[in-house]
Amino acid sequence: MRPEIKRLLENQHYKIVGNSSAVKICAWTKKSLRDEGFCYKQKFYGIKSHLCCQIAPSVNYCQQSCVFCWRPIEHTEGMEMKEFDGPKDIVKGVIEGQRKLLSGFGGNEKVNKKKLKEAQNPRQFAISLSGEPTLYPKLDVLIKELNKIGTTFVVSNGLNPEVLKKIKPTQLYISLDAPDEKIYKKVCRPNVKETWKKLMESLSLLKNIKRSTIRITLVKGLNMVYPEKYAEIIKKYSPKFVEIKAYMNVGYSKHRLDIKKMPLHDEIVEFSQKISEKSGYKIIDEKKESRVVLLMKEDKSRISNSLFKAIFL
Repeated sequence: MRPEIKRLLENQHYKIVGNSSAVKICAWTKKSLRDEGFCYKQKFYGIKSHLCCQIAPSVNYCQQSCVFCWRPIEHTEGMEMKEFDGPKDIVKGVIEGQRKLLSGFGGNEKVNKKKLKEAQNPRQFAISLSGEPTLYPKLDVLIKELNKIGTTFVVSNGLNPEVLKKIKPTQLYISLDAPDEKIYKKVCRPNVKETWKKLMESLSLLKNIKRSTIRITLVKGLNMVYPEKYAEIIKKYSPKFVEIKAYMNVGYSKHRLDIKKMPLHDEIVEFSQKISEKSGYKIIDEKKESRVVLLMKEDKSRISNSLFKAIFL
C-alpha cells in the first residue's frame, strides 16, 4: 500500500492491517454501542450490530469504478494483488484493530458498557469495507478461518465467478446495480472485458447457495429505471433475498454525484413494489433510516429471523 493511500485511509479512521487489509468501525456499530439504533441487517436477519466487524482483505483493489461508491476509488491500487497478507494474519489483525478502534469508547458516558465489552470479540464479519474481496487470492481460506469464530457476509461485484464457486460464506451478496448492460457500463464503469457476462454467471450460482442476496443500489436519474428488467433477472437467478437500497450521498461519492441523486425512502418502496409485482418476490421488511427494502419469494420473515438468530447469536 502506497504511504499516501495509507495516510488517507487512516485519516478516515481505517485501521490498516499488514500490507493490504483493513478494519473500520461501522457507523451503525457506533450507534448500537450508544443504544441509538442498529443496522438494517439486525432488523432483517437478527445480527447484532455491536458484534459486527467490517473488514477488507483487498483495500483499494477493484475492477470497477462505480459512480456511487463512497470509497476513494480515484486512488484504486489496481486489479491484481501481487503482495497480500495471510488469512490467519488478517483474522488476528482485524480483531486487534477493532479493539484499538474501540478503545476510546470506554470514556463515553453514552456507551453501553456491556455491549462494549462484548464488542471486543466480534462474531460477525462483513467482508465489504473497501475493494473487491474476490481479488484477494486466499479468500476461501480467510472465510474458513473467520467461520471458526462466527459468521461471514461477503459482498461482491460478481466479476470473479470462479472465485465465488469456491467460497462458503454464511451469506453471499452480489451487487446488481443496473437493469441492463448499457446502464451497467455507465454506472459501474468496469475496467475489464465481458463484465456483464461474468456478472450473470455469478448470479447463476445463487440458486445453489442457502443464504444468497442480490443487492440493488439505486441512483436517481441513472439506474432507477426499468423495474421489469430487474425483476426478470431476479426471477431467472432466484436468490433467497433481494435488498433494494438507496444510494447515499456520503464519502467520496459527494464529489461525483449531487445529493439530489439520493432517492427518498418512499421512492425506494415505490420502485421495490414495481419489482415485486413483476418478479413474484414480496416486500417483507424495510428500514426507513437506511432507505432499504427486503424482498423474498415468500413471507418467511419470522422463520428466517429465527434461523438467523440461531446462527448468529
